[in-house]
Amino acid sequence: MSSANSHRIQLQPAYVLHHRPYRDTSRIVELFTRDYGRLTVFARGVRGNKSGWSAALQPFQSLLVSWSGRGEAGQLSGAELVGAPQALTASRLMSGFYLNELMLKLLHNHDPHPDIFQLYEQTIVSLKSDIDQLIVLRLFEKRLLGLLGFGLSLNTEAMTGNEIVADRCYRFVMESGAVAIDAEADPSKGVYHGHTLLALANDNLSDVQHCQAVRYLLRSALDRLLEGRPLQSRVIMTDMRRY
Repeated sequence: MSSANSHRIQLQPAYVLHHRPYRDTSRIVELFTRDYGRLTVFARGVRGNKSGWSAALQPFQSLLVSWSGRGEAGQLSGAELVGAPQALTASRLMSGFYLNELMLKLLHNHDPHPDIFQLYEQTIVSLKSDIDQLIVLRLFEKRLLGLLGFGLSLNTEAMTGNEIVADRCYRFVMESGAVAIDAEADPSKGVYHGHTLLALANDNLSDVQHCQAVRYLLRSALDRLLEGRPLQSRVIMTDMRRY
């Protein structure tokens, strides 16, 4: 049963993607739940309530939430932390906001994606560890594309079906896949070393050059799904790298 038709849901695993003030003391909260997908709830009387839900309803914290209502936006009736709160470090906050913005723009309300929820949760845990956050983001992007049905073909050529050769170069065409060409690798122009494509296929981005190169490929793939909608977090991260 979809969340839009459910009258009362209890203790559903969830994360806060975004929240904003509503009237004097309340908030509108965008949640990503395991079994009900994205949804919007009203959290009434929580602003300024430091000992209650206000402390729990923060991004990047594992929650159990309860709500009721039959319309598009439900009424939050409970929110509790799972385990001790553990925040993202300041240097990784923008990476977290980037994940949340992707969820908000690529997932529809009331459309369950338990597999994507699991991926999101694993990624948040990784961002709270000492794993290189750029590797974490690139692998998240790759796996997200696959779970959305837009996985990249990284092991074989598009036209011939031949296996990708590590020491050749390929132009990656989003509509079809990798095409062997005689040219120097230039990821900014969609041309990649075979070993870079194979590294991404094998989730092995420990080499800094591979990790940097696949950013162009994954960004191009995500941009197709975003259909021109900008990501504010991406703009901010670019500015931060520049300055």
